[in-house]
Amino acid sequence: MTGEMDLLAMAAAPFTRWPILGNPVWRWLVALGIAVAVLLLLLLVRDRLAGRLAHLAGRSASAWDDFLVELLQRRTGFLTLLAVAVWAGSQALLIPEPVAFRIRQITSIVLILQVALWANYAIGFFLTRAFEARGDDEEVAAALAGAQLLSRVGLWTVVILVVLRQLGMDITALVAGLGIAGIAVGLALQNVLGDLFASLSIVLDKPFVVGDFIVVDNFAGTVQHVGIKTTRVRALTGEEIVFSNADLLKSRVRNMKRMAERRVEFRLGVPYGTPVERLERIPAMVREIIESQPHVRFDRGHFKQLGDSALIFEFVYFVTDPDYLLYMDTQHAINLAIYRRFGEEGIDFAFPTQTVHVVEGAESIPSEVARAAGPAPVRNQPREQSEVQEQGRPQARPQAEG
Repeated sequence: MTGEMDLLAMAAAPFTRWPILGNPVWRWLVALGIAVAVLLLLLLVRDRLAGRLAHLAGRSASAWDDFLVELLQRRTGFLTLLAVAVWAGSQALLIPEPVAFRIRQITSIVLILQVALWANYAIGFFLTRAFEARGDDEEVAAALAGAQLLSRVGLWTVVILVVLRQLGMDITALVAGLGIAGIAVGLALQNVLGDLFASLSIVLDKPFVVGDFIVVDNFAGTVQHVGIKTTRVRALTGEEIVFSNADLLKSRVRNMKRMAERRVEFRLGVPYGTPVERLERIPAMVREIIESQPHVRFDRGHFKQLGDSALIFEFVYFVTDPDYLLYMDTQHAINLAIYRRFGEEGIDFAFPTQTVHVVEGAESIPSEVARAAGPAPVRNQPREQSEVQEQGRPQARPQAEG
């Protein structure tokens, strides 16, 4: 009877007052209107703003407007806007708290995933620009792939943990487990990870690139390949030297290709007894020879040292081109010219010598002094003579015991 009366009352009431899931029809209509209005407004704002930014991007060389246009047009999903619109429309309804909580939960998860998509695109965008500034060879591409992989693994790990937390799960044990697993993996792969990060440092900082001639400790050669774990160098003798990236960064690397000019220092030695007039002419003479060579800048030349067996002159000049072959040709020409000029000037080159001075009248030493010195000791006596003396010496016969 009561049900029939309710039906009669509903039929007599306007359509907008009919209850549906605890809310009259007019509330549902209001909620639908709010949701549709919010969705259309968000779509309008997204499209108008993206269009405005695209117009500015066409007249600007900056990459920031291109980045924002890409985020708004292609990286902002319709599902995200719909979730926000549904949440806004649900505010006009009288719904139980558990249902309202689920709506908020779903909306939060959708927004988290949208932010993750934006961050994922930002990682690729900025890493690509950072690595493109270092070149476009295969080493840069490999380092870019490794950096993007590590960054995105870290990003989505955090996103998954946050989503699980939004779903009401206790992630404390999971975070602790991931921490322990990360420590274990880090200890197991510390050499590999060290070489990987060293590779990124080499690509980003560029202490050398493929084709550079480098010197590392006692090894020298041309860089052939910079990989994720190792760097390969072609030595002058032809063999390939493989360096671990981490060990390579710990060493002192000399990049000879980036040398702007070469500083050359050499010394000349002339013997004692050379006339002072000739010594005075040597610095100007050598300077004239050095300055006559192309691609050379003379720095200094001095009579530096009174050596043990020579008078030392020191000269310094710069080869303005770092090419090693040019440096050797220049040094070759300078050495020949110095040798020829010294011969014309009558200047000798010194070589290690030792002068022995004999005192005159050494044979007239007083006989008393000679006798006081005693007989000269016999040294290095031949073994045969010693054995003959031992054989000729009388032997003592043993005495018979009483």
